Amino acid sequence: MEKSTKKQPWFWTSAVASIITRLVLIIYFPNTLNFSSRPEISTPLTSIRRLAEGYWLKQSSMSPYAGSMYHGSPLLLSILGPLTIDRGEGQRSHLLFSLAFVVADFITAMLIRSIGQLLQIADSQSLKSLGAGRLLKVSGLVPLAAFGWVIASHLSLYPAILVIPLVLLIGSGLDTPPRKLFVQNKYGDDQNELSSDTHRKHKGTTNGTSNLIVFSWRRVVLFFFWASVWAFYVLVLCSISLKEFSGLGEMFKRTYGFILSVEDLSPNIGLLWYFFAEVFDFFRDFFLIVFHINILFMVLPLAIRLHHRPCFLAFVYIAISSVLKSYPSVNMQFSFFLFSGYLGTLLLSPVMHNLWIWRIILVVESVSSMLSHDRALKQATTPVSKKVL
Repeated sequence: MEKSTKKQPWFWTSAVASIITRLVLIIYFPNTLNFSSRPEISTPLTSIRRLAEGYWLKQSSMSPYAGSMYHGSPLLLSILGPLTIDRGEGQRSHLLFSLAFVVADFITAMLIRSIGQLLQIADSQSLKSLGAGRLLKVSGLVPLAAFGWVIASHLSLYPAILVIPLVLLIGSGLDTPPRKLFVQNKYGDDQNELSSDTHRKHKGTTNGTSNLIVFSWRRVVLFFFWASVWAFYVLVLCSISLKEFSGLGEMFKRTYGFILSVEDLSPNIGLLWYFFAEVFDFFRDFFLIVFHINILFMVLPLAIRLHHRPCFLAFVYIAISSVLKSYPSVNMQFSFFLFSGYLGTLLLSPVMHNLWIWRIILVVESVSSMLSHDRALKQATTPVSKKVL
């Protein structure tokens, strides 16, 4: 870790420079660069104005879901609600909100960097297992992983499907090549060195290798235990927050029900809004069923095919949900990948930029590249096994 820090001193320099740039833009251009009202950025689920409306209703001893304006968690009203109060012509409110977003973005960037470093370590070991010692470190993060999944599923419905990559990640570790390659590669390397008299020793080594990548149900059970604890705790807090107005049933109806029924047809860059704006309302129920079930239909086949790469599986799930979700925004379009794609597909860029078409291309190409990578690994180990036989 120290070597990587010395080789890349530019990381912290660029991080500090980006934070300073964000702060300068926030302080000196508060109105010019305030995109909170733009439909590409703000959705009915993430709108700050709707959050302020819900907080005002709650402060007025009314239900925050009255008037069908606010559709978020009641816990956000207690955490972010005070920041929506205008003080000094709204400048301070905007500044506090922007600072909160800067902190959240920095923490997210650090977490993504840590995941990338772990994936580099796993990839640098080629066809070797990560080892039991490194996998045991994951068990200490199980409560934190359960907490993150519960909070994400509470704030939005779609992160619930990430339970499958989380279970695979906790049970078997980080992304690795298919399990057959471990035994095949180990068998080919050992047979060149072992004679017939040491076949028993080779068998024990092979069994030891397979034990390193065995699925750990103990950590999975521990994950679901902590997820149940955190979910119960969150529901209790929501019940206390809404005890004077409405119950949990109203909260589920105004949050999850609002996502599934797509009641708000405000302009956005989503697939659902595109079809609803172009066809008659007669087909509304049909499109709702097709789009929502499409996500469920893709969950199991992708999990079976990409079970050995849980991090990439999570990326594919997020990309698919961003294509078919009810209220997407521009921050869900993987701008870096889109910009890189423009360099190679300059002629198709006007088409890919519109609505949701480029997202489908991104998902298909990403999955295709990963499957090709796995096939290349399998072909690289096949000659070794044939020579042994």
